[in-house]
Amino acid sequence: MKKIHLFLIVTIIISFSACKKTDDTVVTPPYKCATCKTTPDAMAANDGSNKGIYKGVVLGSSGTIMFDLQNNGTTITAVMVIDGITANLGSTVSIVAGQPYVAPFTGTLNGQQINITFSIGTIGQNPTVTTSSIPGHPNSSFAIVKENSTSLLECFEGTAVAGSETHTFNLILSRGLKVYNGAEKLVGASSSKSFNGNINTANELIDAASNKSIGKLTSDKLDGVFAGGTGPVTVSGKRTF
Repeated sequence: MKKIHLFLIVTIIISFSACKKTDDTVVTPPYKCATCKTTPDAMAANDGSNKGIYKGVVLGSSGTIMFDLQNNGTTITAVMVIDGITANLGSTVSIVAGQPYVAPFTGTLNGQQINITFSIGTIGQNPTVTTSSIPGHPNSSFAIVKENSTSLLECFEGTAVAGSETHTFNLILSRGLKVYNGAEKLVGASSSKSFNGNINTANELIDAASNKSIGKLTSDKLDGVFAGGTGPVTVSGKRTF
C-alpha cells in the first residue's frame, strides 16, 4: 500500500512539473515597428497630381527618405534618415500644376551640406533622385514611390548575403496594392540594381523577373532564401519607416 501511495505522489509531482514548464514557455511576438505609421500620410486631393508624399529607401549606406510636396499646405520639404541620423531638407522651387517638377533640396548632415535633386512627372509619375551629394555616403542611390491616400507605403531595410558577399537590400511595399519596389547594392560598390514584383496571398514577395519568392513578410519582418547566380541568397530585413 505504501508503494502505491509513493507511486501516486511521484506521478503527481512529475505531472505538476510538466504543467509548470509548459506555462513558463514564453512566445516571442513577431517584430513590429513601434514608430512606423499605420495609415497613409498622403492626402486624397493629391492622388492625381504631382503634389503629395513620396517615400523611398537610400543605399550608400542605408536609410529612408520622404519628400513632402505641398501635401497639406504650402511647404516643400524632405526628411532623410541615414545610418540612424536624421537630416531635414527643403527646396524653394514651387510646384506648377500640370508641369514636371525638378528641384534641388538642401540641408545638412553632421554639419555638412547635402544636395539632392528630385524629379517627378506632371502627375507624380517616375519619382527620381537625379543627382545627390551626401557627405560620407558617396555614390548613393535611391528607390522612391509616390504614396496614395488609400494605400500606406512601408520602407524596409535589410541585407542579402550570398556566400562571402553582403548586399544592402532595401525596398518599399504596399500591402494594400500587393506590390513592391526595391534596390540592392554590394557593400562598397558604386552602383545598385533595382527590382520589383508582387505580394501574394501567403505574404511572399514574388520577383517580377524570375517569378520566384525572394522572401516572406511576417508582421514587419522580411526573411527568405532564394537561388542566386552563384548559390543561395539569404535575405533579412525589417520595416524602419
